[in-house]
Amino acid sequence: MPETDETLALMTVIDETFMECPWYGSRQMARHLRRAGHAVGRRRVRRLMAKMGLTPIYQRPRTSDPHPQHRVYPYLLRGAAIERPNHVWCADVTYSAPRPGWSGVHMTGMQRSKEELNECLALCCEGA
Repeated sequence: MPETDETLALMTVIDETFMECPWYGSRQMARHLRRAGHAVGRRRVRRLMAKMGLTPIYQRPRTSDPHPQHRVYPYLLRGAAIERPNHVWCADVTYSAPRPGWSGVHMTGMQRSKEELNECLALCCEGA
């Protein structure tokens, strides 16, 4: 659905304002436009900003950064076509030591083939 002339004019104002203040998100942009005399809501501004591909720049929250020495494991199922139930499984192995001399293994299956699960469990339990 094509935009009206009024909306195109508003998009021009949003673009000009965004070039001056690239940290403005939809809330701050809507507030700025209302102060400038435009009757707009945040959701309309958000829709127009998304349509124009405008995303504000700001520092991302650094709440849980990984340790630099920790390994990032690849997602092996990206692009895989999972077409039927039980086609793909996964496992998470957690070791716990309830008391000295005991070793507990908890395994949760999710997304991998059964053969790969068996191989993974065999590799994990070799070192235990």
